[in-house]
Amino acid sequence: MRYMVERNFVLVLGNIWMPYGAKATMDYKLSSHDIANIGEFTRENVGLWLDKHAGDFNSIIDFYATVGDAEIPWMCEDNELTYQDIVFPMEE
Repeated sequence: MRYMVERNFVLVLGNIWMPYGAKATMDYKLSSHDIANIGEFTRENVGLWLDKHAGDFNSIIDFYATVGDAEIPWMCEDNELTYQDIVFPMEE
């Protein structure tokens, strides 16, 4: 017997309020209610949803999102690398 696990989430890179302009990340798990509020799964709609639900950020730089088989990739590879650098810092 096989089970299929569906993970719906948004990975966000943005500038936080304090200290002003510092870059930070946040992972948002999307509930079925969130997905219904997003509507059609497009970059624009997810961006609008983040504007209303990502209050920890002063501004959103970029994001990666996935719902079911659909995904919205990072706009820029550098933003993905910055996200990874913050989440997984190199040990000194």
